[in-house]
Amino acid sequence: HILYNVYKQQYLELIEDHESQKAFATLNKHLKPLESQQSFQGEFRDLCYLLTTKSIQDAPAFRNWDGVSSSREKLAEYLQNILEFEIVGRESEHQHMMPNRLTALLRQAVAYQIESCQYHSDAIPLVPTILTDYAPVVVPNTEQHSFIGHLGNIKCTAYVGQCGRHVASGSSDNTIRVWDTETSECVATLRGHTARIWDICVDRTGSTLVSASGDGTVKIWDIRDLNKPQCTSTVVTENSGDVYSVSLNPLESHIIMAGYDRTIRLYDRVTGRIVQTFHGHELSVAHAVSNPLGNLIISGSKDQTVKFWDIMSGTCVKSLRSHLGEVTSVATSDSGMLLLSSSKDNSNRLWDLRSLKQLHRYKGHQNTSKNFIRSSFIGDSLVVGGSEDGIVYIWDRESTKIVQRLSGHQGIVYDAKWNPKRGILCSASDDWTLKTWWFDPNNSDMPGPHFSTQPGGLRLPYD
Repeated sequence: HILYNVYKQQYLELIEDHESQKAFATLNKHLKPLESQQSFQGEFRDLCYLLTTKSIQDAPAFRNWDGVSSSREKLAEYLQNILEFEIVGRESEHQHMMPNRLTALLRQAVAYQIESCQYHSDAIPLVPTILTDYAPVVVPNTEQHSFIGHLGNIKCTAYVGQCGRHVASGSSDNTIRVWDTETSECVATLRGHTARIWDICVDRTGSTLVSASGDGTVKIWDIRDLNKPQCTSTVVTENSGDVYSVSLNPLESHIIMAGYDRTIRLYDRVTGRIVQTFHGHELSVAHAVSNPLGNLIISGSKDQTVKFWDIMSGTCVKSLRSHLGEVTSVATSDSGMLLLSSSKDNSNRLWDLRSLKQLHRYKGHQNTSKNFIRSSFIGDSLVVGGSEDGIVYIWDRESTKIVQRLSGHQGIVYDAKWNPKRGILCSASDDWTLKTWWFDPNNSDMPGPHFSTQPGGLRLPYD
């Protein structure tokens, strides 16, 4: 734009001096290539028009032309302002740009994340990322609420949405209940199944719940309005028997269902059709989930195997046969690098999904009878699972040591799910109750925040 204004001044002076040939050359050689830099729409057109006028004031854009001297003064003032702006800007940048400024800002961000956290420790933790709010994994040590209302044992639980304000439970009384995690009140009851509820899952927004039942069906529920929950669809498969497992793929466009008939099915929520089936297990399938990438389905079965299925072809690409008992659950870590499996050989096992090698084995709980007892991850550093002795067990992921035993249930604990937003753990039991557990800082005899000590994080603030 500066160059355009300089050439424009030169051109106007040539017009003023009636140097038409030189003005024409300047227009074509210098101003035409810079036409996009004109001060306003139509200015270049009027510059061309000046070649045919007797004076500069004849062009509409230059009626206020008051001579070469005045025009030069305006140009000089314009250039002076531009120069001062550049100098001041550079001085300001130089003055405030300290060495290693980016590193300092990152350290400040890490410090802010830790300081803003609800829980604190004397140890300096590792922060794995600043892209999301930092929160140490808290080891629950106290029962928060007990949810009473089901008329049968509770097989499964799932949070309604990511915020954790509501939690759902599926029971052998053939119903699904939705509870307020703050008041422990039942806010909705979903009726329609004619047999026990084996499994449930909820989408990330908390608007849709999917249930698997012993009546051989999978139901899809609209729970956006908890005052009026509605069953929007029922998936029926002929002669399938009990459906033990239901889950959503990462895009939440398909439902993965599996059960007694040894078959895994992929249901398209848009078309309302089964679009893929997976055959290969020798006995019923207890649990089936998608990997985080969505290209594989991972299943655990009573045949003591964990199988990996290609979602496009429907073929089994790998089988793990290390368990000595029925596999009751499978779960993947958020990173997609780890797999956790539970079995009736009294163990939960951790696997590297890249090499499919067993990394750790978690013991101490009881899982040997006919029940489906499941385990899952708590963040990146803990593993949680149910047990036949009525205790919720929490293990350190790397050391495999038991860091917490939560006692309170009067029957088998089938399932336990963690909500990072609220820092609560929810457990489902054979005693007909659902319980939430939280970290009570006043309960000093029990473990508290579990800070990550694994490499790969950002350490605050002056490592």
